Amino acid sequence: MDILLKYFPNLTDKQKGQFAALYDLYLDWNSKINVISRKDIENLYIHHVLHSLGIAKVIQFKEGSKILDVGTGGGFPGVPLAILFPESTFLLVDSIGKKIRVATEVSDAIGLTNISFRHCRAEEEKGKFDFVVSRAVMPLGDLIKIIRKNVSQEQKNPLPNGLICLKGGELEGEIHPFRKYAEVDDLKNFFEEEFFETKKVVYVPI
Repeated sequence: MDILLKYFPNLTDKQKGQFAALYDLYLDWNSKINVISRKDIENLYIHHVLHSLGIAKVIQFKEGSKILDVGTGGGFPGVPLAILFPESTFLLVDSIGKKIRVATEVSDAIGLTNISFRHCRAEEEKGKFDFVVSRAVMPLGDLIKIIRKNVSQEQKNPLPNGLICLKGGELEGEIHPFRKYAEVDDLKNFFEEEFFETKKVVYVPI
């Protein structure tokens, strides 16, 4: 939990309480429904929560922004972002029902009111959003084809609407078709932990 305050020192008491509660909640749910690798649960705050919040180093969502989290799994990056941006609304979708259940139960337990969930494939979601976020769900080109329909034309934020995804490793080939307008930020420029050495945030305006 201290790691979050290191990089996000202005959290409110309510946000601190919500973030602090995540470990025990995920530990409990993960013992019933495996959404995080059992070996990785002890790294929850660095590998999952802080990683999700890497998106907040690229954009601060304006009040009233609507965000779609595609392939959220157990709620990443959507749940940490919903805690950080209580004035924005988040819809988290995943094709695996038990994962959506875990994310729903966790967010209910910490009293998140700006978040909703849907058990479906991303192709089935027809709503319009300012941004679509995701964490390494599929190759960039495939993801853009699926979510293009979900990006609203109405602009609220300084950054034009589009896709923001968390990626790792070698991305040159994947990003090449979008290189003229995609922006890639290395998370190692924001977070000093070794885990972030190869992690990136990719933004593509749509």
